[in-house]
Amino acid sequence: MIETLSVATAPKTSTFQMRINPEIKKNVEDIYARAGMTLTDAVNIFLQQTINVQGLPLIATADSKTAMKEQAKVLLMMELEKGLKSAKEEGWISEEEMCKEFGDTL
Repeated sequence: MIETLSVATAPKTSTFQMRINPEIKKNVEDIYARAGMTLTDAVNIFLQQTINVQGLPLIATADSKTAMKEQAKVLLMMELEKGLKSAKEEGWISEEEMCKEFGDTL
């Protein structure tokens, strides 16, 4: 995988076609238009997120809410572990030191 691959900046030299019910297409286009996007924009965002997460960028299950919570917990625990490992390797930094370095934004 190319780390810098970006749907926004990559040359657009290929086409993609799909069949969709016209009523569904119109409904979806109206939804995206309210967000200031086209259907093409939305598909490009979906494709970029697929690249970013290296998989389906959404959870498609009968119980998506529970699955999303579980995924969030796993990601949070991974970040906490990275932070703990970093602190052990690089040393702890006090809140005061952090405020001096990054400003008093806490």
